[in-house]
Amino acid sequence: MCADVIVAEDDEKHAELVRRYLEREGHSVRIVGDGLAALDAVRYKEPDLLVLDVMMPRADGLDVVRVLRAEARELPVLMLTARTTEDDLLLGLDLGADDYMTKPYSPRELMARVRTLLRRTRRPAGVVEDHVLRVGGLVVDPERHEVTVDGAPVECTRGEFRILAALAAGPDRVFSRQRLLEELHGFDRYISDRTVDVHVMNLRKKIEPAPRRPVRLLTVFGVGYKLTDPAKARRA
Repeated sequence: MCADVIVAEDDEKHAELVRRYLEREGHSVRIVGDGLAALDAVRYKEPDLLVLDVMMPRADGLDVVRVLRAEARELPVLMLTARTTEDDLLLGLDLGADDYMTKPYSPRELMARVRTLLRRTRRPAGVVEDHVLRVGGLVVDPERHEVTVDGAPVECTRGEFRILAALAAGPDRVFSRQRLLEELHGFDRYISDRTVDVHVMNLRKKIEPAPRRPVRLLTVFGVGYKLTDPAKARRA
């Protein structure tokens, strides 16, 4: 699976190491050394994947992700950072990063993360991707990456959308936090279950009439979360 990859990294030695590993797997690689150059490179020719360092001159990686998602660009983003606090990691995911690795890391694990992201974003459409998902007044369209509630459009980050699409594909089924984490990342040693809780909290603000008293996205205590049709629940 050969891909066009942009590596945004201001440490030249580190960037060259990542380049060698990516090219060894058959990918073409463009290297840029700061955040503004990363934005210019993506706008010139959007890649299949952006490997993005957080701490960079001119514009940091978080700002780059914020701008790309504001421009409605859906390219997958793998962020690299020396920051290890949970809040920093969650911020990157909330802004729209697809995966996050903390330094130092093994190049072999980095390549495994790259393969996972490329498989997820390039795999042929399956059952979930082929069908609009409806749970009462909530509609999730995976192909168009659109969500509406009672006809009103709802803006979701990539992480929020993945969780919502997974839940909508199995209405009334209870999903554990670990299962939803797998939907987000496939695997991740650095992010806690709180990642899912933050996405769910943000989703409730967007899809619930009263976020503190949810009727759609429900907590099943000690197990996880489920998505349900409130009208059906009222009739039961």
